[in-house]
Amino acid sequence: MNRKAKIFFNDKLAGVLMETERGYTFEYNEKYLLNPEASALSFTLPLSKKMYESYVLFAFFDGLIPEGWLLNIAEQNWKLNHKDRMGMLLACCNDCIGAVSVVEVK
Repeated sequence: MNRKAKIFFNDKLAGVLMETERGYTFEYNEKYLLNPEASALSFTLPLSKKMYESYVLFAFFDGLIPEGWLLNIAEQNWKLNHKDRMGMLLACCNDCIGAVSVVEVK
């Protein structure tokens, strides 16, 4: 499907998450890396110029997806498949609680 999302941290573009044929990639934004106040999104995604790759959705992003009754509401209202983790992330995490937001690139 090759879906893509901009990842914001405290309203600053932190990087881009992509779904590819082989899994997922995440890469920090160059401007974000140059900011001395930049923070890593997680311990598993430390600040780096390298592109991170994974066969499954990175645990940090998967952890942003709602659980329990809230997940059930999202699945029913938006006709989402709980196995489509990228789809769930894009649908549910535009306005997360906390510093991170996910905005689909269309």
